[in-house]
Amino acid sequence: MTQVALVTGASRGIGLAVAEALAKEGFSLAVNGLADDDELAAAVRHLSAFGVAVMALPFDVTKQESCSDIFAKIEAKLGPVTTLVNNAGVGVMQRGDLLDVSPESWDRCFAVNAKAVFFLSQAFARYLLARPRSAEVFHSIVNITSSNAVAVATARSEYCASKAAAAMVSKTLAVRLGAENIAVYDVQPGLIATEMTAPVIEHYRKRAADGLTLFPRVGQPAEIGRIVAALAAGNLPYTTGQVISADAGMLVPRF
Repeated sequence: MTQVALVTGASRGIGLAVAEALAKEGFSLAVNGLADDDELAAAVRHLSAFGVAVMALPFDVTKQESCSDIFAKIEAKLGPVTTLVNNAGVGVMQRGDLLDVSPESWDRCFAVNAKAVFFLSQAFARYLLARPRSAEVFHSIVNITSSNAVAVATARSEYCASKAAAAMVSKTLAVRLGAENIAVYDVQPGLIATEMTAPVIEHYRKRAADGLTLFPRVGQPAEIGRIVAALAAGNLPYTTGQVISADAGMLVPRF
């Protein structure tokens, strides 16, 4: 049976890299973006070149009312959905002193980075539990959070708080769904070169070279993709609830 994955925020960056890694593993793909635009269409064309079935699935992850029939739509075109990758995320509206954080920026971070993760995962779990599943097929939820679920960045405090919330969502899902043989993972990327980090990545390249990370470099989206694909394919058997710190050892305590 071909595994089928929904990857949110997959038009570019880490999400696109995750979808590409899954395609290389033979997954059929539902590729989500906020809008049915040229960027999403380009992602579908790119992924289709790997010889797997791909469908565009534009929707706003913050609109919980749209989640209930998402998986039925995917199944109708690609087959039963086995995997959910919650990758869609946003940064802060403006970096700065946490004393100046606006309610709008706080709400935006939590709506996309935490609330959407919870409710899309809830919809996926309900979908899986309502249908027969083969014990031979690996089913999983992989959440992309951040090293900032653990490490404080005061210039992005609302982002940190939302990612910490998403990390706890991952743990609660793992506990609830373990008995159902649905694995849940929390991948926490560190310094990754993406469009979101482009304004500050050169600063962090220098800090990485100076010892902030144990490997003296920033990471690439493809590296996160390979991690997620390994998890989704069941290549870490007898595991669930794990945090994968994809941060080149940045958060290893040192003296």
